[in-house]
Amino acid sequence: MKVIVDQNKCVASGQCVLSAPEVFDQRAEDGIVVLRAETPPEGLADDVRQAVALCPAQAIWVEEQEDEQ
Repeated sequence: MKVIVDQNKCVASGQCVLSAPEVFDQRAEDGIVVLRAETPPEGLADDVRQAVALCPAQAIWVEEQEDEQ
């Protein structure tokens, strides 16, 4: 799994950080998403998918790796 964020779309709701704090953070000055782990461990995959689903700005998505499908 590869995680991709678009900081230009982010509205700083923080749902991603609540869902997967090991993978996402927010900038202190404006709350915009910061990606902490582009390729998180498989054990966090469900949390990352939840973050994608909860993002109100659709600023996060994942690309599944060939060997993970």
